[in-house]
Amino acid sequence: MIWNSASDFFAMGGYGLYVWGSYAVTAAWMLLEPALAAQRHRAALRAAAELNEEGEQV
Repeated sequence: MIWNSASDFFAMGGYGLYVWGSYAVTAAWMLLEPALAAQRHRAALRAAAELNEEGEQV
């Protein structure tokens, strides 16, 4: 497909909303997932440390 202008490129032949929306959702998830995983990891480490302080074996 050949685009004559930047607006034609972003319109993607009428599919621009779907294409760019898909890219946006994917990019947001790729940025959010590592942060959420790190948060869950820290919570698991805190829980393990609390159990260890209580004298229970982890």
